[in-house]
Amino acid sequence: MEAIFQRLNGVGQVLSGYSGGTGAASYSEVSMGTTGHAESIQVEFDPAVISYRTILEVFFDLHDPTTLNQQGADIGTQYRSIVFFHNKEQKETTEKIIKEIDKSGKHKNPVVTELVPFENFVAAENYHQDYYNNNKEAAYCKVVIDPKITKLYKHFPAIVKNE
Repeated sequence: MEAIFQRLNGVGQVLSGYSGGTGAASYSEVSMGTTGHAESIQVEFDPAVISYRTILEVFFDLHDPTTLNQQGADIGTQYRSIVFFHNKEQKETTEKIIKEIDKSGKHKNPVVTELVPFENFVAAENYHQDYYNNNKEAAYCKVVIDPKITKLYKHFPAIVKNE
């Protein structure tokens, strides 16, 4: 999702990392699924340019929020769909969007995205930062990230940065 949010107007820094668990963690520890952390991103944005709601709409459109502890071929609690909210307004907005998605019938199954108060974020190792932009030819980028970027441009053309 890092590559997706980097392409949105109003979004500044996007950091890859781990959240939802306790203490510091490395990729090897998180990938074992024993830390409680989920692979996540921290998104800094300008609410005068892009709303929290719009960020959530992109998030929920570009991944499957109905699979428990899984994203694509990646399986485990570290791959769970999760939103970390920073305040009551963010929590309420997220709850509202989840209800709207479930009511819309867009997905066969209900949204299982966790909604959790933000407590900590551990930045991932340097090689994980800006991963897509530094590894566009890698198989994972071609198979998993490229289709999401294509979908972003198709579904949200008005909010994508001119590159």
